[in-house]
Amino acid sequence: MPVKDFILASSSPQRRQLLEQIGYVPKKTIPADIDESCLKYERPLPYVKRMALEKAKKVAADNPGENVLACDTVVAAGLRIIHKSKTAAEQEAVMRLLSGRNHKVISAVCLIDKNGKISSRCVTTRISMKRLNEEEIKNYIAGGEWVGVCGYKIEGELAGFVKNIVGSYSGVVGLPLYETRNLLIGAGIK
Repeated sequence: MPVKDFILASSSPQRRQLLEQIGYVPKKTIPADIDESCLKYERPLPYVKRMALEKAKKVAADNPGENVLACDTVVAAGLRIIHKSKTAAEQEAVMRLLSGRNHKVISAVCLIDKNGKISSRCVTTRISMKRLNEEEIKNYIAGGEWVGVCGYKIEGELAGFVKNIVGSYSGVVGLPLYETRNLLIGAGIK
């Protein structure tokens, strides 16, 4: 597969795999080292848009004259932003919060082209999860799929707990492919 003229501002193997799935292999992958803290009273949609933009800006500033693609994805339960759990206890609380309820996964993708033009898209996907019993929660936590991801990893065991998904499956995995492809094509990256 030919390498395309852009840098992926992410260390996520899922994002790279998703891009490769549609024929887009970045020439470099550079994680954006930024502060991902929420601002006071920041809601999920503005937060995820800001994170994607800040990641793109950071990598673009360090690599002038390059096309830079960045993305951020969060799980939102109401106005609550679910970040990556650091411990099994934190993840258990997340699973209890999401059990039997609807929630959203929001993905923002941002492209800064070689000339500094910023383009972005945002996708919200609605997910309905079954009510989880104690054994399901404990087994999911013990399996460790949740480590290093925001909320959960839908492409694994958790897929068996999702009753309904309305929106972008690839956005839930970590990169909305339709929107991403259109941003790259719009910047002349084909």
